[in-house]
Amino acid sequence: MEYNIINAGGRRIGWAIKTTSMKRLGVDPPCGVLDSKEAVLMAVSCDSFQFGAEDTNSDRITIEWTNTPDGAAKQFCCEWFQADGIVRRKNLPIEYNH
Repeated sequence: MEYNIINAGGRRIGWAIKTTSMKRLGVDPPCGVLDSKEAVLMAVSCDSFQFGAEDTNSDRITIEWTNTPDGAAKQFCCEWFQADGIVRRKNLPIEYNH
């Protein structure tokens, strides 16, 4: 599947993707920087697995984003998420076809 990540705000943001199941779910690209009104296409993949052999009820993808510091280069920096700024999150639950 593909998802369009859009920065609808007026400031540059850094964004990162986390998953609860790294062995099943993959995302590309896993992080990046978006200027105001800019968008990026993110691909989500799922490796095959034995459905029912593991609990998949809590599987989700989480998108985190934060404003970049003023004057920061347009290159992702994970330290932005540990700073004092606000980090926003959107959880996307995963439902598997079986």
